[in-house]
Amino acid sequence: MTDMVSVERDDRVATVRFDTGSRANALSQRLIRDLTQAALGFHDAPDISAVILTGRSDQFTMGADLKDPERQDPAQVPLSQRRLLQRAGPRLCAAWEQVDALTICAVEGWCIGGGMALAAACDLRVASRETVFYVPEVERGMNMSWGSIPRFVALLGPARTKRLAALCEKIDAETALGWGLCDALADPGSTLARAQEIAGSAAALPPTALKMVKQDVNVAAMALARATAHRDLEAFLLMQESEDFREGVASFLEGRTPDFTGD
Repeated sequence: MTDMVSVERDDRVATVRFDTGSRANALSQRLIRDLTQAALGFHDAPDISAVILTGRSDQFTMGADLKDPERQDPAQVPLSQRRLLQRAGPRLCAAWEQVDALTICAVEGWCIGGGMALAAACDLRVASRETVFYVPEVERGMNMSWGSIPRFVALLGPARTKRLAALCEKIDAETALGWGLCDALADPGSTLARAQEIAGSAAALPPTALKMVKQDVNVAAMALARATAHRDLEAFLLMQESEDFREGVASFLEGRTPDFTGD
């Protein structure tokens, strides 16, 4: 499909892989657009029963690319333009959530920030026994956005969502399995194979009935999602105006401990 995103089809199962060529496998604006287009390609695909999403063989993704050349200093971009730019992440997750087929995310290595939002937008998650899930946004002086909080709550419940997204706890694979954050564990390097087994089971079922049940579950679980997530983009834009946001990003890029003031 592109030099960073590939799509393979095997009977009723499709596999989408993304690899930026760097160990962080970070979500640049360009990669976000490519992954969104990949998902949209399965919105009207009656011949596909399951779609697997996976990153590098050693790393799912370490989150949004703060060094992305397309990333602009918020202070230099008008609010009207920033609102448009910030829609890319929510659009990516919505595109994957709305895939008609069953979606399975195969996670190796770290799954951080935007990667967590993307994984939560899929129906099932297979993690390596060495995988770590981590939402560091608050530690960077920002809120967790991309419409992910309602998805986290649907998966984990409110208290565990607060531990994950507010307290920024790093969640190992065994804990993630116990919490319901992932649905199966596999040895390192074999999450894709395990995801393919699950996808094969899905492909053996009547495809239309499978898809109907998936949509029924999503509607039931996410009935209030828009009511609770509609403001996270505006909240993110507000946080961009804060000193804590600037300090959080600067300290991360400079590899030092942040000094937050609440301003």
